[in-house]
Amino acid sequence: MPGQSVSVIPFDDRESGPNYGRPIGENVNVGSNERMASMLAGGGLLAAGLLRRGIFGLTLSGVGAGLLYRGITGHCTVYDAMSYDTAAGEGKGLHVVKSMTIDKPAAELYTFWRNFENLPAFMDHLKEVRTFDTNRSHWVAKGPMNTSVEWDAEIINERENELISWRSLPDADVQNMGSVNFRPAPGGRGTEVKVTLQYEPPGGMVGAQIARLFGEEPSMQIEDDLRRFKRLMETGEIVTTEGQSRG
Repeated sequence: MPGQSVSVIPFDDRESGPNYGRPIGENVNVGSNERMASMLAGGGLLAAGLLRRGIFGLTLSGVGAGLLYRGITGHCTVYDAMSYDTAAGEGKGLHVVKSMTIDKPAAELYTFWRNFENLPAFMDHLKEVRTFDTNRSHWVAKGPMNTSVEWDAEIINERENELISWRSLPDADVQNMGSVNFRPAPGGRGTEVKVTLQYEPPGGMVGAQIARLFGEEPSMQIEDDLRRFKRLMETGEIVTTEGQSRG
């Protein structure tokens, strides 16, 4: 898609010694701790699926079997596609970078975004943002399978019309930090909005994979958020899932 770039890269790629239980000669790209978690989660989902009938039971069984295979073999095809390998060292989270060119001045985009209570207007996964003062705010977001996650955040760096950086405070349901940059797009085509997010998904990398199956994984959310932000700022409306629009 023109004007958009996407990358998802591991947050922590430190090297360590060989992992316990790593098969010799196999294409292993999943670390030992994560393999154990995959087997536990896979066994639970498979058992739950076998106790249910219909499509939902088959889906649970399929996901469970996939996680069991992932844990036993130490190989993940999704990691292959991402060029990601936790077998050399357990990752601590993910680093997501997404960008979008929007045909509006940086000052206008920055001003709208900086009022964090505006964000649920285009961030579909957000239920509410309440500001305490100029630097601190409380966030409530939708989690996987109809759950909610909450955290307090603080601004750690800011340049008017250019940059907003934040981090979550202790005891957050999801530890995260990130930034949004506003810079002139080449050729006078508006503003490039670049969002960088570093986060630890609930349940670690296994939790991120399960969440992705249900469409709740943050890298997917941010990409959709930027599309809605672009539409809102350029046209003044967003098409909702109910087929209605809001300005």
